[in-house]
Amino acid sequence: MLECCIGARRMRQIQRALRHGKVTLLCLFITVLVLRGTIGAGKFGTPEQDFNEIRSHLSFSKRSQPHRVLVEAKPDSEKLQSLLIDNEPEEIPDPNKPYSLGPKISDWDSQRAQWLEENPSFPNFITPNKPRVLLVTGSAPKACENPVGDHYLLKSIKNKIDYCRLHGIEIFYNMALLDAEMAGFWAKLPLIRKLLLTHPEVEFLWWMDSDAMFTDMAFEVPWERYKDHNLVMHGWNEMVYDQKNWIGLNTGSFLLRNGQWALDLLDAWAPMGPKGKIRMDAGKLLTRTLRGRPEFEADDQSAMVYLLITQREKWGDKVYLESAYYLHGYWGILVDRYEEMIENYHPGLGDHRWPLVTHFVGCKPCGKFGDYSVEKCLKQMDRAFNFGDNQILQMYGFMHKSLSSRAVRRIRNDTSDPLEVKDELGLLHPEFKSVKVSF
Repeated sequence: MLECCIGARRMRQIQRALRHGKVTLLCLFITVLVLRGTIGAGKFGTPEQDFNEIRSHLSFSKRSQPHRVLVEAKPDSEKLQSLLIDNEPEEIPDPNKPYSLGPKISDWDSQRAQWLEENPSFPNFITPNKPRVLLVTGSAPKACENPVGDHYLLKSIKNKIDYCRLHGIEIFYNMALLDAEMAGFWAKLPLIRKLLLTHPEVEFLWWMDSDAMFTDMAFEVPWERYKDHNLVMHGWNEMVYDQKNWIGLNTGSFLLRNGQWALDLLDAWAPMGPKGKIRMDAGKLLTRTLRGRPEFEADDQSAMVYLLITQREKWGDKVYLESAYYLHGYWGILVDRYEEMIENYHPGLGDHRWPLVTHFVGCKPCGKFGDYSVEKCLKQMDRAFNFGDNQILQMYGFMHKSLSSRAVRRIRNDTSDPLEVKDELGLLHPEFKSVKVSF
């Protein structure tokens, strides 16, 4: 009857389509059975879970190898993070016990003089006008909160190593908190005291913050200028003594002569440092006393200004506030002028024309929060690093393609007479490194 209505030919086409459909459904059913047997029935054998597992199985081969490694390593990374967490109980200081950096020492000059006499192979002066110097810097014992911060700390220490190698300076990098009470700004004081006492051969200890970089590799500190002084900081006498300005000097980069005077200064400097109530109360005193200081806990820089203005007769004569060159140079007024400096000046000046040090005050590359945006700080730190690094690379015939680029370009072709190349900045073989041979 149906055949009469639609015709014999049309009927045969429908029958053929039905037979093909049955075969297709049968093949699909068999395929599902095979897949279920290969990769499992899924959670509770639900069709939805079957579909998800089939899709995961079919796309597995398309995943890139690095992605698989990262996915598989994720639990281990979480486990590693848990191992990096410091679970040691924090020591609670006794509030009734007066704070001290260590046992009182009153005869360090005589002890040190005797040691130097008994150890003539470790003189405190390399040449008559060249003291033995130890540059000290460091960072926190834990990883940076900002993941890229560790990379910038690496660039910063590489920069310092380069300068020290060129100028015959030893270097000490610290990653340990030697005194739990003296954290933050104050962590440098216990370290400095320990190094002064452990290295009597060192005449000057040069402290430099981790966020400061050398940007004049050719500048040699005028050591002879400080023969009558024990502490050298970047600053201005009128801002400190007349205006009582809390930024009249900077303690991010300073020179301290090894001796009894230094130990006495550290003992006088430290009392505002213990964390907690002492540091908070001291911060209020500093804010009331010093011009322009915001209200926050006591910091080592403000404490130094306070010490100098309240006890100038005791310390002032031996403190040299240096402004002729940039022992500390604020990055905000320097970094954007680097191209101008390159065009008009040359290394070896150390001042505003070509700063010895560019200091990234307020940036905190290792932390998540600072006074300036992370993006801006890291961009400018790259420029500062490359500005200093160019002076190293050019000794070997290379420079960065730009101050914002990590890539380098060749500026000098190699020749068959490599020793004929002139050392224009005098950095490859500085005079003070030469060995004097006597006959």
